[in-house]
Amino acid sequence: MNVSHASVHPVEDPPTTDGGNAPRVRMKDIQGMPGTPGGLTLRICQLIFAVAALCVMATTSDFPSVTAFCFLVAAAGLQSLWSLSLAIVDIYALLVMRSLQNNRIVSLFAVGDGITSTLTFAAACASAGITVLIDNDLQSCSQNHCVQFETATAMAFISWFTALPSFLLNFWSLASR
Repeated sequence: MNVSHASVHPVEDPPTTDGGNAPRVRMKDIQGMPGTPGGLTLRICQLIFAVAALCVMATTSDFPSVTAFCFLVAAAGLQSLWSLSLAIVDIYALLVMRSLQNNRIVSLFAVGDGITSTLTFAAACASAGITVLIDNDLQSCSQNHCVQFETATAMAFISWFTALPSFLLNFWSLASR
């Protein structure tokens, strides 16, 4: 029986024009990611609204009597410290024209943003519940600082609203690698 034997003939890869392996195409830095002007803007907004929530709540004399308000002060303090430190890192990256798209850095930013934004949101929700209880159910706003409580709660929600895009962009950047 006459059977032909298959043989494999390798085909050479055509050489590239740049003489080596082409670099991996990276995703363009989207505004709002670390090291971009949009990211710095988000960090500064987070800082401003977290500090505003912290200051407004801390200036009331009876906030320590309610646990949710103490939680808001703690969460706003943590958010303001986190946003300040990352704003400084963003300013440094913009001044030296350096990209912050390292896996470890993006992981740290994503985890930190996730934790701080979750704490800020939880504290704002708890404070909003207590504020509604004092205002609508107990109707004792005349004896309390309802306007300050509502203002601090609103500032915490706005701080969370500006922290959320930072978290989502960092998480998306991390997941797309």
